[in-house]
Amino acid sequence: MRRADAPRAGWYPDPESRTSLRWWDGLDWTDIRRAPPSGAETIAAASAARFRAAANDFAPGTTRAASTAAAATAAAATQSQEVINEVRAATRSEIERAAQIFSQRAAAARQNVAPLITEYTNKVLRWVRIAIVLGVLAFAAWLAFQIFAQASLFDWIGERIDNITDQDSSALHGLTRNLV
Repeated sequence: MRRADAPRAGWYPDPESRTSLRWWDGLDWTDIRRAPPSGAETIAAASAARFRAAANDFAPGTTRAASTAAAATAAAATQSQEVINEVRAATRSEIERAAQIFSQRAAAARQNVAPLITEYTNKVLRWVRIAIVLGVLAFAAWLAFQIFAQASLFDWIGERIDNITDQDSSALHGLTRNLV
């Protein structure tokens, strides 16, 4: 391509990716890329181009040119503000819609999850109750055994003591008879 035939430097659609713009330096593509302009940027660029065209129609220094330039600047500012307000309104309505959808989905998810939590909580509580009842029963059995074992032990010891004392008193009684 001859240099005279090459397009002038500027942003053009990227030949490698149609979703972005790439800077053409007049001879070759550079590595500089950017997203395509938004609607507000396109409107602002068109307003600036109209302003430049209106300013070029009049010779500098004339009052009509100055008033036209001021009017074009005011019109561009008004248009820019209108675009900004429209974008803000659209953004707010979209955010409200997304929040409403999110709230609906969260409520549906909460309804679906609540039974699962209740089900597992009930199972855990049931096992804890069973463990407590078994513990109480085991303690009662142990306590009954201790009472019975101690009573039996005391009875056995008492019998042994009685036997020893009975034997001692018989032996003592036999000794005293022999002595008399």
